[in-house]
Amino acid sequence: MQGQDREQELAQIRMKLKDLLVSSLNIEEVTPDQIGDDDALFGEGLGLDSLDAVEIVVILQRHFGVEVKDMERGREIFRSVNSLADYIYDFQHPTP
Repeated sequence: MQGQDREQELAQIRMKLKDLLVSSLNIEEVTPDQIGDDDALFGEGLGLDSLDAVEIVVILQRHFGVEVKDMERGREIFRSVNSLADYIYDFQHPTP
């Protein structure tokens, strides 16, 4: 049951992230539904750049209460919607 709860919450986080990415980053000609969970956010994927990365940090803080302090780890976290959602979930549900 706990695995189902995690997957449901991750699905909600992914949907919210996609909506926020499209609206906050003014991504043109892309709808949230067109962003794949594992699509690269930077480079060949959505084509986001370093200014967008700063905006994603703000989105994470403002909408999820999450901070990314280690920028080396940030590269891994910002890879895709899935990696962002996993980080948000783990941040909000720390293991004892």
